[in-house]
Formats: sequence, C-alpha cells, structure tokens
Amino acid sequence: MALRLKKNDLVVVLTGKDRGKKGRVIEILRQKNRVKVEGVAVVTKHAKARKAGETSGIRKEESFIHLSNVMPVDK
Repeated sequence: MALRLKKNDLVVVLTGKDRGKKGRVIEILRQKNRVKVEGVAVVTKHAKARKAGETSGIRKEESFIHLSNVMPVDK
C-alpha cells in the first residue's frame, strides 16, 4: 500500500468505534502499516513505578490502528 501520510498530517477515521473523529498523526510504523492518531483508539495502561520518584497509576494513551482505516483531510 502506498504510504501517503506523514507525521502531523490531519486525518479522519473511516471505520471502527472512533469513526468520524479527526486528529493529527503522532507516529507511523511503515513496515506494519500502522498509524497512531491523537485522541483515537485510546486505551488504558496500568503503570507500575519502576524507580524511586516515579508514580504508579492508570494512564490513558493512544494505540496504533491500521493505515487503511484513516484518510487524509485537506487543510
């Protein structure tokens, strides 16, 4: 699949639970055809403190979705 996106491009999600949401591209995995979009596919991660001074807790962060599920939006 031809990669037509790059970091900080504005995209809209075409399928899935976040269909219709718009956001900026945060990260791209070219070999796996995956993209991470700001505010889309947010998952909950449980983080344990590993060093002194770190805090443990529940974090929310974006996960990767397939490249075919997003479409670039004109500015």
